[in-house]
Amino acid sequence: MTSAGNPRAAKGGEPCPCGGRPAGTGFGACCGRWIGHFETAAAPDAEALMRSRYSAFVRGDEPYLLATWHPSTRPGGLDLEAGVKWLGLEVRSHRTTDETHAEVEFVARSRLHGRATRLHERSRFVRENDGHGMLRWFYVDGSIS
Repeated sequence: MTSAGNPRAAKGGEPCPCGGRPAGTGFGACCGRWIGHFETAAAPDAEALMRSRYSAFVRGDEPYLLATWHPSTRPGGLDLEAGVKWLGLEVRSHRTTDETHAEVEFVARSRLHGRATRLHERSRFVRENDGHGMLRWFYVDGSIS
């Protein structure tokens, strides 16, 4: 299946939507290693998970977004708005409060029908067993500024 038919597939040198970590890293070496290998690889920290979730929004990967959402707050589905152009991500802070809890503050910019928007959120994450023997970070919720 091509990358157009599979949002998890990645072209070799495609830039990562999150901006790369470190800057300029390609999708496959950045968020693609979590998104494309979800069953066997877990993001190492809350910031990496948040960046991969941003990339999944850019790529329209609803299954990954739902799988990385904590079951206690996970919606039944997502209504990903068609035509949204994601313009960039700025991670402002990443704070681990203990070995199983963390917060990430970020600003994501997008445009829809010519109207620019800015999402400023402080997201909460929890690290726990995923029910299949893997310890992984999950998005819980966020406070929008």
